[in-house]
Amino acid sequence: MAATAPAVVELTTEQLRTRVAELLAASRARSRALTDAVDEADLVAQHSPLMSPLVWDLAHIGSQEELWLVRDVGGREPLRPEIDGLYDAFQHSRASRVALPLLTPHETRAYVAEVRDKALDALHTSPLAGGRRLTEHGFAFGMIVQHEQQHDETMLATHQLRAGAAVLHAPAPPPGRPLPAREVLVPAGAFSMGTSTEAWALDNERPGHVVDLPAFWIDTAPVTNGRYAEFVAAGGYDDPRWWTDAGWRHRTEAGLTAPGFWRRDGAGQWYRRRFGVVEPVPADEPVVHVSCHEADAYAAWAGKRLPTEAEWEKAARFDPATGRSRRFPWGDADPTPAHANLGQRHLGPAPVGAYPAGASALGVHQLIGDVWEWTASGWHPYPGFEVFPYPEYSQVFFGGDYRVLRGGSFGTDPAAIRATFRNWDHPVRRQIFSGFRLARDARSGDH
Repeated sequence: MAATAPAVVELTTEQLRTRVAELLAASRARSRALTDAVDEADLVAQHSPLMSPLVWDLAHIGSQEELWLVRDVGGREPLRPEIDGLYDAFQHSRASRVALPLLTPHETRAYVAEVRDKALDALHTSPLAGGRRLTEHGFAFGMIVQHEQQHDETMLATHQLRAGAAVLHAPAPPPGRPLPAREVLVPAGAFSMGTSTEAWALDNERPGHVVDLPAFWIDTAPVTNGRYAEFVAAGGYDDPRWWTDAGWRHRTEAGLTAPGFWRRDGAGQWYRRRFGVVEPVPADEPVVHVSCHEADAYAAWAGKRLPTEAEWEKAARFDPATGRSRRFPWGDADPTPAHANLGQRHLGPAPVGAYPAGASALGVHQLIGDVWEWTASGWHPYPGFEVFPYPEYSQVFFGGDYRVLRGGSFGTDPAAIRATFRNWDHPVRRQIFSGFRLARDARSGDH
């Protein structure tokens, strides 16, 4: 039987309350920074039909916090029941939200502040242990922290789509360094996938279960801009041999010729627009803003494939020395700035090799942070899946054409990522901070 990671060290109730309060404050500070960076016209505008107005995201954050922490956990009466429908993501498409009678920016800020005050009251009165499953280990609060941080990443993607001068600023990431190998062999055998012990894991990460995989090779780093540019230069976007039928159809209909936000000057130099700044495309950074169709085409051109979701997780978590699955590639400790490019500390992926301390036991780098990594797997429940606490988080999305992404991006907060975390999106999407790495089957005798 494959061994799983140990349970997280238990905190006392008061330590947990303090930790939750800190995470709630950090998520709200980021939400404020992303919305205070632009004027009222930008807050209420729709910068892309793929994204909501920023003011909708902010009020939706407050609405979910009110529903779960104020009304459910806190047992309080609704603050603004008349707006529930406006901020229900299942009632209105992103493209239609700009036409709704939304709260103004001033009203939105007042609303989310009032909700937060009452949510903190609930935090200080909830037992957090020995009661309902929803509040055990502070789950409901952790769910709301993750929800806000997820929408903060969504708002960051909206910032990338907005026109105009740069309003967000951050220091450059650490420099890259050469990696000892281009790819590593992941040995055949069983490992523990998912989790049954992570207190704030969401329902689609559960339950932990054993998966047995044949041996495979996986790249030690995501595909870089430089390598992807070789695919473009080789005519990869013009050759249907490399594309699936659905991918070629989308490439043709959408007129794709390069990753999102790339443009070439008259001399053939590639430039990108990144949060309002136009700059040369750095060859050593992971490519970002590519769809799964583009990732599949590049993989076919390179003679490899995308890893499955299970392969990705085994490469990230499996420790051959102990036979168990770690919480993160580097071990069981929470991420630090030395481990991964997370939390919007930098406004883009870091060069390959920038985080040696974050490597997995097998020697795979930058699995957490930098870019969400497309996998070959569709979006399906694990064996024994149970809805908790509501079907609209995971269950209603299972099936369809969704593809799983793993690992988080530079825009993902440490509180909203772990090696078991599962993301999903349509394979045409590339406004998200998405990239990929390659894998290939092992042959008999590989070692």
